[in-house]
Amino acid sequence: MPEGHTIHRLAAEYHRVFGGQAVAVSSPQGPFAQAAAQLDGRELTATDAKGKHLFLGFGETRWIHIHLGLYGKVFWGHGPAPEPVGQVRLRIASEDAHADLRGPTTCQLITPGEKLEVEARLGPDPLRAEENGDAAWKRISGSRTTIAALLMDQKVLSGVGNVYRAEVLFRQGVDPHREGRSLDRAEWDGIWGDLRPLMREGVRNNRIDTVRPEHTPEAMGRPPRVDDHGGEVYVYRRTGQPCLVCGTEVRTEAHAARNLFWCPRCQA
Repeated sequence: MPEGHTIHRLAAEYHRVFGGQAVAVSSPQGPFAQAAAQLDGRELTATDAKGKHLFLGFGETRWIHIHLGLYGKVFWGHGPAPEPVGQVRLRIASEDAHADLRGPTTCQLITPGEKLEVEARLGPDPLRAEENGDAAWKRISGSRTTIAALLMDQKVLSGVGNVYRAEVLFRQGVDPHREGRSLDRAEWDGIWGDLRPLMREGVRNNRIDTVRPEHTPEAMGRPPRVDDHGGEVYVYRRTGQPCLVCGTEVRTEAHAARNLFWCPRCQA
């Protein structure tokens, strides 16, 4: 599932390509057709993102709410839109560009009030400059749940997925098995303060890189990492490989229905 940096990047891209234009809106697949007809020919006036939720605004009364889920993806094209191929839930098109949304978990037309309700159910987003980690800390500091599970709970913290979860805990030297209530405020501030620049860099570069300068392939004289998610990381999907810092084998286990990666020495 895409992490928050991907959704914020999509919001920026929709605004760059279609913002301020009257656009053609359709649902070739059909399920969103009635809502699309209400928006067809209207101006895309705003885009927004919180966590893993994308919002496309049309005037003051309507937003398209999109959650990509596990399989959703947006395909971009230049020039006039061709005949749709396959299951296109939502197509937005101008004279010189088009974007096809396929396979989302959610694609629905909502009101501004409903948008606020969606956002209110989510924890603070490290990528939103106006938000801070206080609300997340309030929940974490009183919880018996592991910090690894809490970071993935979108009601606690929005936008963080499995990669950022594993990497920020490594970078901060926090054992992922610790209960949330065992952390002190300085440790939480370190996690929150690290996530902000890491995720912002993910938005800029469209990939997740978490290693510090002294641990890059160039600095260490090692080959670049090859993985379909891209990016240089410390522990994510590096099971059995030596930790880049201490040389201990990276471990993994199933944790709250997801794979957890960590270094048992650096995160003791």
